[in-house]
Amino acid sequence: MARIFLTGGSGFVGSHVLPALLEAGHEVVALARTPRAAAAISQRNVAHAARLTTRIGDVTDPATLPAALAGCDAVVHLVALARDWNKGADLLRVNTAGTESLIAAASAAGATRFVHLGALGVQDREELHYAKSKARAERAVSESSLDWTILKPSLIWGERDGFFNIVAALVKIPAPAVPVPGNGKSRFQPVWVGDVARAVVQVLGDPRSVRRSYELGGPRYWTYTEITQEVARALGKRRIVIPMPVPLISLVAGVSEAIRLPFPVATDQLRQLALDNIGATDAVERELGFVPRDMGGRLSYLRRKISQQ
Repeated sequence: MARIFLTGGSGFVGSHVLPALLEAGHEVVALARTPRAAAAISQRNVAHAARLTTRIGDVTDPATLPAALAGCDAVVHLVALARDWNKGADLLRVNTAGTESLIAAASAAGATRFVHLGALGVQDREELHYAKSKARAERAVSESSLDWTILKPSLIWGERDGFFNIVAALVKIPAPAVPVPGNGKSRFQPVWVGDVARAVVQVLGDPRSVRRSYELGGPRYWTYTEITQEVARALGKRRIVIPMPVPLISLVAGVSEAIRLPFPVATDQLRQLALDNIGATDAVERELGFVPRDMGGRLSYLRRKISQQ
């Protein structure tokens, strides 16, 4: 088994990928930005303490990476920001430059295997801050000399997720209606976080996956309106879904961002809605050999407190 260097072990996806790697028999060195984050990672995975090491570092601080990577054979890179307050600058700093720094450090450390969590449907377009940062990171990985594999998920659902808990917070507001941006017809292909973790473990040990990208999506497409309705069903709420013009929501979101006031959706994310976030519905089964879990009827975890994030 490999000794794997994992970034993002304290995040939503990482909290599922890390135990999956440990249960598969790998040794894992988990990067944490602070001692507190390192302690939380260790506490959540105490059953596998003998094969888990935490090291302090940050992908945006290249000087911390050589020591953190020492002795590792492979890298699983999950760290990414979904939004920022700095007009995309922080997204580029973490998602793009952080990935580039990790590629360089992995190459220098001799950790030639590199599994990178990208994103489905991203494009390098100047006005799309998140998509641009992820697309450039994927390009840096694919142009490297490493034995890379890129996994490109659509929206990821599961315990501690971001997007579906945000929708749930809107649905929980005691009002008869819940707004959705635009016409509500933007399409997504939600994929279960457990299936993402399974894909990471599977490609890591499969030499046929080297220098290949895989799209990760669930078995069906969902519109924004259908997702909101499904969240309402999971919460036992009766809500009317009302499409809201993107310019109107963008105005409110822009003002909120200017004064650093939390708002469920960022202006950058609203621009991203112009692009569908889907791939082939049979891609996971065809490429990885298993049928991904359908989201329908499986969002009961949203009834629990969002504070668990």
